[in-house]
Amino acid sequence: MNTVYTFGGGASHGDPRATDKTITGGKGANLAEMASIGLPVPPGFTITTEECVRYLREGSDFSDKLRSDVAEALTHIEKTVGKSFGSASDPLLVSVRSGARVSMPGMMDTVLNLGLNDETVKGLAATSGDDRFAWDSYRRFIQMYSDVVLGLDHGLFEEALEIAKEDNGYFADTELTAQDWQSLVAEYKEIVAREQGKPFPQDVTEQLWGAIAAVFDSWDSDRAKVYRRLNDIPGDWGTAVNVQAMVFGNMGDTSATGVAFTRDPSTGDRQYYGEWLVNAQGEDVVAGIRTPQYLTKRRREDAGADKPSMEEAMPDAYNELARVFELLEQHYKDMQDIEFTVQQGKLWMLQTRSGKRTAKAALKMAVDMVAEGLIDEETAVLRVDPMALDQLLHPTLDPDAQRDVLAKGLPASPGAASGKIVLDADTAEQWAQHGDKVILVRVETSPEDIHGMHAAQGVLTARGGMTSHAAVVARGMGRPCVSGASSVSIDIKARTLLVGNRELKEGDTITLDGATGEVMYGEVPTIEPELAGDFATLMEWADRHRRMNVRTNAETPADCRMARQFGAEGIGLCRTEHMFFDAGRISAVREMILAENEAGRRKALEKLLPEQRSDFVEIFTTMAGLPCTIRLLDPPLHEFLPHEDAEFAELAETTGFGVDHLKRRANELHEFNPMLGHRGCRLGITYPEIYEMQARAIFEAACEVAEKSGEAVVPEVMIPLVGTKRELEILRKLVNDTAEKVFSEKGRKLDYLVGTMIELPRAALMAGEIAEEALFFSFGTNDLTQTTLGVSRDDSARFLAVYVEKGIFQRDPFVSLDIEGVGQLVSVAAERGRATRPDIKLGICGEHGGDPASIAFCEKVGLDYVSASPYRVPIARLAAAQAALRAG
Repeated sequence: MNTVYTFGGGASHGDPRATDKTITGGKGANLAEMASIGLPVPPGFTITTEECVRYLREGSDFSDKLRSDVAEALTHIEKTVGKSFGSASDPLLVSVRSGARVSMPGMMDTVLNLGLNDETVKGLAATSGDDRFAWDSYRRFIQMYSDVVLGLDHGLFEEALEIAKEDNGYFADTELTAQDWQSLVAEYKEIVAREQGKPFPQDVTEQLWGAIAAVFDSWDSDRAKVYRRLNDIPGDWGTAVNVQAMVFGNMGDTSATGVAFTRDPSTGDRQYYGEWLVNAQGEDVVAGIRTPQYLTKRRREDAGADKPSMEEAMPDAYNELARVFELLEQHYKDMQDIEFTVQQGKLWMLQTRSGKRTAKAALKMAVDMVAEGLIDEETAVLRVDPMALDQLLHPTLDPDAQRDVLAKGLPASPGAASGKIVLDADTAEQWAQHGDKVILVRVETSPEDIHGMHAAQGVLTARGGMTSHAAVVARGMGRPCVSGASSVSIDIKARTLLVGNRELKEGDTITLDGATGEVMYGEVPTIEPELAGDFATLMEWADRHRRMNVRTNAETPADCRMARQFGAEGIGLCRTEHMFFDAGRISAVREMILAENEAGRRKALEKLLPEQRSDFVEIFTTMAGLPCTIRLLDPPLHEFLPHEDAEFAELAETTGFGVDHLKRRANELHEFNPMLGHRGCRLGITYPEIYEMQARAIFEAACEVAEKSGEAVVPEVMIPLVGTKRELEILRKLVNDTAEKVFSEKGRKLDYLVGTMIELPRAALMAGEIAEEALFFSFGTNDLTQTTLGVSRDDSARFLAVYVEKGIFQRDPFVSLDIEGVGQLVSVAAERGRATRPDIKLGICGEHGGDPASIAFCEKVGLDYVSASPYRVPIARLAAAQAALRAG
């Protein structure tokens, strides 16, 4: 089995592994495919992801076979380009890049110009006829290699470069002469020797294997682990390594480098989008060191920029690039993210991949490509990441609000956010953990900032373009980003910003508008989103292809209205205890809890009945005939009890009992482990009057709404925390008896269901018996996860991140369902419940109901519906459609 696959230069093989992203990574697979369809790709080779996994598993060592295969592949490149690796007269130089199966910003940065040393730099100068180019390439290589392979601080090299420019009176890097670069190379080598205690490696083979090892090691770097955790990428995938013959965009004014998209990744518009730099290497564009130029004349004119676009300055190369754009879109049937180099007028393709895009752009592209006949409706539904919709389901800036604009940069990632200024990633994470909303402000971001970018509401950078690290990562995360705000000056030591003549300090609030690039002082009001246009079209397609219904978890009219706006088909969980905490009701609730007998409890419950009934009238009216699952009181009573003396004093006035009596009663009700104590159906068994009052409120409200609206109202009464058939038998009878009383009083009979929430392992295992009494099961996966794993959701934050990092759990089990454990109980319960009652209704109402991976599992098990929070309803609709399409 191959450890290495070659591409370019006529390399061909029938092994489909060469273009399998799981084997050669996204970058390697696409390079091989581009070469196979005749595009100008510099020759190279890819080391498989399997070798990375083996290397990390077996103790960071290379196999003899890999060494042999790499040597053979290197010979392939040498023969193709007619140069020799390590030759002092005509040296082959290569780039080394990582390439996982999905884009991984946390991976190793690219190393360019590998193969240069004190001898080969002279050969490069001779063959290129340009001493300045050769020594500039050498200093770039030393700086990159020292940073990403040797682990030295790149700031040491940047500082040396800035001093050299200052000493010579230069403003731009392009002003340095060959002699200047040669002197800087010597200084760079001194830095390396001083910092690592040994000289910079001169052996080109040692350089190559050092870079390969660095790529493999970067798979397990801290920043890669953070990115994988944030994006649910398994740790056992590994990364490929791509080694490719160098082509040079820094060989004078007929050379250039650039990054481009076949469509606008921010808006989805069908127009070329990208940036380029004359006489530059690829890292110059994305690193924000130089301000890049626009790719097309139209964008340059729209921006009012002076420097010519590529379309104007290099029309032949641009026209060839445009031809490649069209060919790649037709071939991959998706928007492509492309890296290219022009070397002395000739275009070379260095990479293509399906480009990251905003949610808005993803929707527009999917809908447009169906209209263009490029893809079908099913492909469009499958292409949009459900979680990306979250970007469109939250408020945006009110266009009519006052704006105190401080600065304007590039609109790098759309959306809007307000927050406190923070100037480094660690501070952003710390403040966010304490509940602060923050905006991360940096000169430019790097992969080390990923955790801070995730913690922040938005990102602002002083340098960089539309394809900078900050822009690309922010778009992928759904964070608004304004980049290249050059009027922003950051004093990291003083922890201040200077914007024009205004000084702001860390902790001041600013607002970003990622759609316009504006930076505003203070917090700007927002407006609610709408489900319309391309969003509505894709949702319509998704609804045509999904099998499961999608409901919402809601108990307020506002949440119900929002959920209906987002397409909810009913309520899957109405938590009635949330209604008890209202300021006007909590006293009556406490009076009921602290009462010493049933008479006292009923007296307090009489005060709550009209309030509960009113709640249900509003909910049934808002949901307009859609099914509503209402869970009777679930949490332990201690959650409602007073804690402060003032609260006890207030309750004493209401009840007539003394403060000491009330405190003694509260102490009697104290539980050591309330989550597993007197809660759920156990409350209904011991205090049936509570559930009787709630059932009466439900049925009276249902009758009232049915009479007024003429529409059918079908309540689904859910008994929580059932573990035995007998518990449900007793409480179902109580609900039925109450219903009959209400129907008799109202002279109206309604359909209704009584079922239970499956949230205990015993309930799942005894589902066959319990189904004799239950007309529906709703899986409460929050508590089912807690009781199955023996882990408290509230306390697990202290250690679960470590468990995920160490691979004990692939994801936080409270975010994505533990399919092997908790999922097995859901599967068993569904199977046994159906065996007893074939038409039993099955749903899920835990937070997992809005998680795409959990929804896919629900489709596999054959549940009838999932229920999610209102803002996650569209996510669940799309995820359910994708699950059905993949299953079918």
